[in-house]
Amino acid sequence: MAKILVIGGGPAGLMAAETAAEKGHDVTIAEAKPTLARKFLMAGKSGLNLTKNSDSTSFLAAYPDADPRLLAALRGFGPAEVMDWATSLDQPIFTGSTGRVFPVAMKASPLLRAWIGRLQEAGVVPKTRWQWLGPTAGGQAFRTTAGAHVEPADATILALGGASWPRLGSDGAWAEKLAQHGVAITPFRAANVGYRVNWSAKMARQFGHPVKNVALSAGGQTTRGEFVITPEGIEGGGVYEASYALSKGAGLFLDLQPNRTVDEIASRMETTRGKDSRANRLRKALKLTPVQVALYFECLEVRPETPEDIALSLKKLRMPIEGPMPMEGAISTSGGIAWDALDDNLMIQTLPGVFAAGEMLDWEAPTGGYLITGCLASGRAAARGADRWLAGRPLP
Repeated sequence: MAKILVIGGGPAGLMAAETAAEKGHDVTIAEAKPTLARKFLMAGKSGLNLTKNSDSTSFLAAYPDADPRLLAALRGFGPAEVMDWATSLDQPIFTGSTGRVFPVAMKASPLLRAWIGRLQEAGVVPKTRWQWLGPTAGGQAFRTTAGAHVEPADATILALGGASWPRLGSDGAWAEKLAQHGVAITPFRAANVGYRVNWSAKMARQFGHPVKNVALSAGGQTTRGEFVITPEGIEGGGVYEASYALSKGAGLFLDLQPNRTVDEIASRMETTRGKDSRANRLRKALKLTPVQVALYFECLEVRPETPEDIALSLKKLRMPIEGPMPMEGAISTSGGIAWDALDDNLMIQTLPGVFAAGEMLDWEAPTGGYLITGCLASGRAAARGADRWLAGRPLP
């Protein structure tokens, strides 16, 4: 039995702790906040989306430019394994119409309670209000309620999160500490984030309204998902799915009639010619909602006149986005520990015996279950890597 110290009590850290305990190790979790998994709980308030029930090829395609080590971790612990894990905690799950998997309870707290209970039964010891200060002689340094403390360990797994949601503990402050030890750090970037739009005054009445039944296109990829008009711009799942392409400089286009062809739209608009205003014609012929109509006129660059031109403008409406929202409001971040800084066990090469997992690693994925699955899979992979390193066994 070796002593393994897991720093960070989110999904990646808890899965690393569980995996290490299953391997027979003595495991301690150090968490800076008073309670474990605060961001996990926040994510579950609107329905905890655990994973996406899809085949491996489709699932892995949602992780753009992913390092092979992350993809290997996901092959070892993908959607099927996440669903089995949840049910093993006596949490019934269901798959929605889009393939997204949720606990029947539709929140994180019952699952988290069961998970923590199982960890404690396995002998995992949680230490809260332990703020990590960095590696030091003899172990890892912390600031605790009892004062300065150095915790020794045979191996350490870092799972401190990314740089979004700082009030919940993911502030990215660890990056500077690791950089001081020669660890290569890729700059953080907001991922799964809303985008700023400089609205005209007439859009104020639409703030807070969801835009539904639309398709969003960016960088050659099209997704279906709703979003919300806010005073600052646009937020929501549909935008988050396009955020990777948008971060690379792609434009954002809306299809306000994704279920109709250009010819069908033009034919319907032709039948409404008369004294009605353009807005009323759109509502009557195409059943556009008030927020869709407002968005259409807000984003039009050139007023179309013929039914065919109106149809084309509805099918490819350019959104005048001006850049991402601030990082602290992002759902997740990319950047962090560069993959070149890690060996095949996810061990930091300049810090032997120190491993990393979760959003500390440089990867990103859209919302929809991919983020939580990625954190769980990498936490498991880091713990398995630590176990191999401790045993001196070669990689399989």
